[in-house]
Amino acid sequence: MIAIVDYGVGNLFSLCSSFKYIGQDAIVTGDAGTIKSCDRVVLPGVGAFADAAEKLRASGLDAVVCEQAKAGKPLLGICLGMQLLFDVSYEYGEHRGLGLISGRVVSMEPVVPKGYKVPHIGWNALHFPKDRPVHPLLSGITEGDHVYFVHSYYASDCDGAVIATTEYGAMLTAAVADGNVMGTQFHPEKSGQVGLNILRAFCTL
Repeated sequence: MIAIVDYGVGNLFSLCSSFKYIGQDAIVTGDAGTIKSCDRVVLPGVGAFADAAEKLRASGLDAVVCEQAKAGKPLLGICLGMQLLFDVSYEYGEHRGLGLISGRVVSMEPVVPKGYKVPHIGWNALHFPKDRPVHPLLSGITEGDHVYFVHSYYASDCDGAVIATTEYGAMLTAAVADGNVMGTQFHPEKSGQVGLNILRAFCTL
């Protein structure tokens, strides 16, 4: 069973539907006991980092997510949920993250060329680092496959954890992993068969 953490932020219905489409049992829940009883955890998120982090902590689910991750349970953060895995975000101020992956979340505006729209919305190709094997989370897809992004900020100073990048006038972090903790800046549940294959791979980890 996969726990999709419900803390008041996230596109929960389509994500749950995607897991069910690939034959996996998933439950949307904000109950700590249910999350602990599941085999895998997904942390979704849309919107602003500060608001999401505040809601996650107010619910007490930040401690539950960290506890499960540190116990070795596979954890997947999606979009803002991925950004929450990092140490800190500089989205409209400085805001503490969960600290499960070392790095910072920063604005893409200083690094993308003028004329590129921010937020970055749309389909972009994934590129794998050349100096390491393809991560198991991405084993069911191919270099250059396209996935769907919606974001204005990206993860930085996390080179050791980067398992995929995307080019949007600059190379931006697209997916990360540190042991059992993984994240995608893009939305697998909105990325067609490529996204479904990533979710399938997560269910085997």
